[in-house]
Parts: sequence; structure tokens; C-alpha cells
Amino acid sequence: MEQRFKKEEKYTYFESGEGIPIIVLHGLMGGLSNFGGVADFFPKQGYKVVIPELPLYTQNILKTNVKAFARFVKDFITFKGFDKVILLGNSLGGHVALYHTKMYPEKVIGMVLTGSSGLYESAMGDTYPKRGDYEYIKLKTQGVFYDPEMATKEVVDEVFNIVNDRIKVIKTLTIAKSAIRHNMAKDLPKMTIPTCLIWGKNDKVTPPEVAEEFHKLLPNSDLYWVDKCGHAAMMEHPTEFNRILLEWLQKAKF
Repeated sequence: MEQRFKKEEKYTYFESGEGIPIIVLHGLMGGLSNFGGVADFFPKQGYKVVIPELPLYTQNILKTNVKAFARFVKDFITFKGFDKVILLGNSLGGHVALYHTKMYPEKVIGMVLTGSSGLYESAMGDTYPKRGDYEYIKLKTQGVFYDPEMATKEVVDEVFNIVNDRIKVIKTLTIAKSAIRHNMAKDLPKMTIPTCLIWGKNDKVTPPEVAEEFHKLLPNSDLYWVDKCGHAAMMEHPTEFNRILLEWLQKAKF
């Protein structure tokens, strides 16, 4: 995917296909490549997949929060000239999708949330970040998945580099506090757009009861479970994730 990134003005993003744009929003520790399965599959089904790189570590500390990232997405949609979009977010990306939809609902026709924050999440735990301890970081990264083998050296290295970069650690903690501050529980009942919840049954970061709470509070939501799956269903079970999402998109007539 990296070879196909575009750089235009302040935006770095992946784009493929034609049709209704599915704008994919990645999580705090998740790279754009986590959505490789989505990026390969949906352009063949008549959708445009667009994955912008969120400015998690590149903006002023005062713009390192959920609200500012939602504004960034709004500006990106305007920059691209899209009239209507579907937002797909994992973890922090789901939270950004929710906040964006609260603040700027005009162009959002649907949402897809997978392992989304916004209600509750268990981050790295009380001892995070334990800098310099590679094995600890490896163990914590493996815990994100049902299958620990999903935490490849490349994935662990990426997380390890973040927690050993002082500025990135400060910004990571700032984002985590922002996520708690911007709890969406009171806003969800007012969000009536079609929403697809795809959740790993074994998610330890945003456990199954979080998905059930989202489903209860969002008036127009469908909840789908992926078995033997942790926090990143689109990575651990890309074929199943794509099948569920396509079925839902067709059901919603998108």
C-alpha cells in the first residue's frame, strides 16, 4: 500500500476505486496498512476506499485531541470534494468518526465502527508506557489480538518506537485523556444514521459489552460478531470482516 500513498498539500492518503467513498480512520497504534484487506476488496465492489493519515503526532499539542482530528477529517472531505461519505473507524478512528458525525453530519450517510473507543476502552494498562522494555511492549501488543502471532515484529517495532519517543508518548497520553473527556454516551441516541458495528468476540481493549452498549444507544445500528477475534477484526479476519461489511452496505442500499 505504501507505494500508492498520495501527498497533496497537508494530506497523506491512500485512494483506490470509484463510487461512494468509504473513508477509513485508523487507530492510535494502527497504521494505514492495517486496512489492507479493505483497501484491496472494496474498490472491486464499486466503492472508493480512502485512508487519510491522521495527524496524531504532527500537530501542536493543543490540536492533539479527538475534536481536532474530527475537524481534520471534515477539512479532508472538503479538500477532496466529496458530497457524501461512509466513515469506517477502528479504535480511536471510530471515536473520531463518531465525533465528526456529531459535529459535521451533513455529508455522512453511514458509519462503520470496529473496536471503537468513545464509551470505554482499556488502553495499555496502568503501567503504560514502560519505555525500553521490548518484551513488555510485545506482550501488550499481542494482547490486542486473539492470535498473538498477529503481533508481528513489524507491528511490535512500530509500537515500541512510539513509546520510546518522548514527544509521541506525551501526545499519546494527551489523546488518551481526550478520548475519556469526549465520552459519546449522551450523543449516541441522537445519531440516527445507519451504523454497522463489527466486533471481535474476544476484544480485550473494547470488550463485547462495549459493542452491546453502542448497539443499545445508537438507534439505527446493526451489530455483528467475529469469533476468535480481538481488537482489530479487519486485520485478524479480513475475509469475514469484508463479507459482513459488504452484506451490510448492500442491506443499507449504499
